[in-house]
Amino acid sequence: MGRGKLRIYLGAAPGVGKTYAMLSEAHRRVERGTDCVVAFVEHHHRPRTEVMLHGLEQIPRKHLDYRGSAFTEMDVDAVLLRAPAVALVDELAHTNVPGSRNAKRWQDVEELLAAGIDVVSTVNIQHLESLGDVVESITGVRQRETVPDEVVRRADQIELVDMSPPALRRRMAHGNIYKPDKVDAALSNYFRPGNLTALRELALLWVADRVDEYLTEYRSEHRVSKIWGSRERIVVGLTGGPEGRTLIRRAARLAEKGAGGEVMAVYIARSDGLTSASPKELAVQRTLVEDLGGTFHHVVGDDIPVALLDFARGVNATQIVLGSSRRKTWQYVFGPGVGATVARESGPDLDVHIVTHEEVAKGRGLPVARGARLGRSRIIWGWVVGVGGPVVLALLLNTIDLGLANDMLLFLTVTVAAALLGGLFPALASAAFGSLLLNYFYTPPLHRLTIADPKNIVAIAIFVGVAVSVASVVDLAARRTHQAARLRAESEILSFLAGSVLRGETSLEALLERVRETFGMESVALLERAGDVDPWTCAGSVGPRSPKRPEDADVDMPVGDHMALALSGRVLPASDRRVLAAFAAQAAVVLDRQRLQHEADQAKELAEGNRIRTALLAAVSHDLRTPLAAIKAAVSSLRSDDVAWSEEDRAELLEAIEEGADRLDHLVGNLLDMSRLQTGTVTPLIREIDLDEVVPMALGGVPEGSAELDIPETLPMVAVDPGLLERAVANLVENAVKYSPIDEPVLVSASAMANRVEVRVVDRGPGVPDEAKDRIFAPFQRYGDAPRGAGVGLGLAVARGFAEAMGGTLNAEDTPGGGLTMVLTVRAVDSLPDLATATAERQAS
Repeated sequence: MGRGKLRIYLGAAPGVGKTYAMLSEAHRRVERGTDCVVAFVEHHHRPRTEVMLHGLEQIPRKHLDYRGSAFTEMDVDAVLLRAPAVALVDELAHTNVPGSRNAKRWQDVEELLAAGIDVVSTVNIQHLESLGDVVESITGVRQRETVPDEVVRRADQIELVDMSPPALRRRMAHGNIYKPDKVDAALSNYFRPGNLTALRELALLWVADRVDEYLTEYRSEHRVSKIWGSRERIVVGLTGGPEGRTLIRRAARLAEKGAGGEVMAVYIARSDGLTSASPKELAVQRTLVEDLGGTFHHVVGDDIPVALLDFARGVNATQIVLGSSRRKTWQYVFGPGVGATVARESGPDLDVHIVTHEEVAKGRGLPVARGARLGRSRIIWGWVVGVGGPVVLALLLNTIDLGLANDMLLFLTVTVAAALLGGLFPALASAAFGSLLLNYFYTPPLHRLTIADPKNIVAIAIFVGVAVSVASVVDLAARRTHQAARLRAESEILSFLAGSVLRGETSLEALLERVRETFGMESVALLERAGDVDPWTCAGSVGPRSPKRPEDADVDMPVGDHMALALSGRVLPASDRRVLAAFAAQAAVVLDRQRLQHEADQAKELAEGNRIRTALLAAVSHDLRTPLAAIKAAVSSLRSDDVAWSEEDRAELLEAIEEGADRLDHLVGNLLDMSRLQTGTVTPLIREIDLDEVVPMALGGVPEGSAELDIPETLPMVAVDPGLLERAVANLVENAVKYSPIDEPVLVSASAMANRVEVRVVDRGPGVPDEAKDRIFAPFQRYGDAPRGAGVGLGLAVARGFAEAMGGTLNAEDTPGGGLTMVLTVRAVDSLPDLATATAERQAS
């Protein structure tokens, strides 16, 4: 059975109509006879959405108990047993209740897809993992429920459910999204017009990028070379000169004028001659284009205009930005230049901008040779001059008598010109043809191929020798220039590889993309296998239709005995394999580094676990045995028949037993909480609550009168897990009481700041130096001379872990006048209308 298909309805914010659209799609499929069921859909008591469930088969939900409350989740086993053609699964980013089959709902969906069941689901743009920081900067809310971008990107279909901010706010005001008592808070906080507009832009841009990936894949599969101007892509041609910064900024301004504009700077390393590119300047320009939101590309090309146009058409660019030529006027005799050639060959679909700059007509630092060695056009002109030049010169000299010596110098000039233009063979042809013309027309006897004077024989021989020597020198210089340029291009690439090693870049996909881009390939894959007869597996690939075996590739580069870099697209010349070998070796290094990093992370986790276990054993051997010993001694005394205990003595011994048991309960509780935090199994159930319902309960574990409470009634409600908050505050208060003087009660106060609420636990103890404030939150740490009965040093670590699990923070500050203040910050409900409401409605259902 094949894998099922995933269709996702993506929205910018809650309430845009994702679930409604999904249910409408389900009704259309049912009408067409498709076996479609509702695996899990949340209607959030929205009447119109609830009505859409009528007429659809619903799989019963699975009931789970967690911390004394009942919850329902999707029953994956029931859906798999029912085996429908299509299953509707709402809220893809949802976190399942502890005890469920999987931790996240998208993992449940993966099981359904693997079983061949098509899935239709929904998700909001703020739940994409990569956009968490962006959404938090816009809304001030950190999304706790996220889904990996790759899960959404792998969807077979993504449909954007769009709604303008004013329309969405009207839906909110009419009570179609949240309950009436939450509408005002939502409209004034999360659902502000600016927030909704920014989220809508994020959703539109994300979907546009996804569409762009589909378009690129389609163009590659169908080999479409014509430019489709679906969005503005601007390619900036860089030479490595100082004018590159001006071009990049100009291109960035052009991109800003169009929605979704993209800037791609490309430097084409010439393989046909030396250039004046400065590696330092290129590094500066690369940083500049990346700071402006663009990308930098490095390509090797034999013909600069052709390579630039091929790159632009390959990325479906719509505009090219080039700088005005730095060549001086006399240098135009060698050709029109890159800018004019690109403009002439660009075609009607690719606009070319020639931008002026301060370096115009100031010349280049080094001469530039054109073409492979001398270039086709220069060779053609060399043959024209070498063959036609002597004929034209002979016709002119027949009208003017300058003497044999001058005639030979003029013919030698034509030969030198042919050598400079076309190299060795045109010059040899010019020398041979010119010597014949000199002998026939100007050496006595005239109009005969014989020579009467021996001196003339020597003169013609010298003429031929000089012509051949000049031609040989020019040809050798051209070959050396070509070799130097190629070595320079290779050195730039090898410098990039060395720089990636020094920078610690470990992205295999980025390196393979660089290989594909540098050599102009369609796809690149790094293949490996365990042994000589084992099948090949792909460790990483870029591009469509990447080769599965080295035999299937146009070019393969072995890396050791059981690894190979495979490229598809064209056959590379042998001279390119040296650089390709360096890339292949670097790819193997990057792959090994990734695996070593993964192993190091695992080793770090194991080491941390060993450290915790060692500390736990130390705690069990000392701190837990102390109360056990006290309890055992008290119990043994009570059971003794040799002593007649008074009522006061019996009460004192029973009190000691109770205190020891309480201490054991506290220590074991902290140990269990720390183990939950270390293993990542703490899943807070966020709901709205007043602080005065939780904080007073946290003071039950300290002696009466040792703590004072100051919780204003005007504080907003907070979005927390009540149990975790109570435990965190209790640990803070117990720690403060231990270190405070007996006559100085601990103050527990609260205040509101913006969209946060701060709980401050203030003591008048000895305090903690600044350098130790972070260390006291580490597990099994006790600062200084801990008082008797201070525990195993887990209270503050557990408190901070619970605070961060709820999306809050816990920090230590100095108390004015002496002492330590613990500041616990949690989120106010008004800043979380979507999260708090969704959680409350889920619990209510």
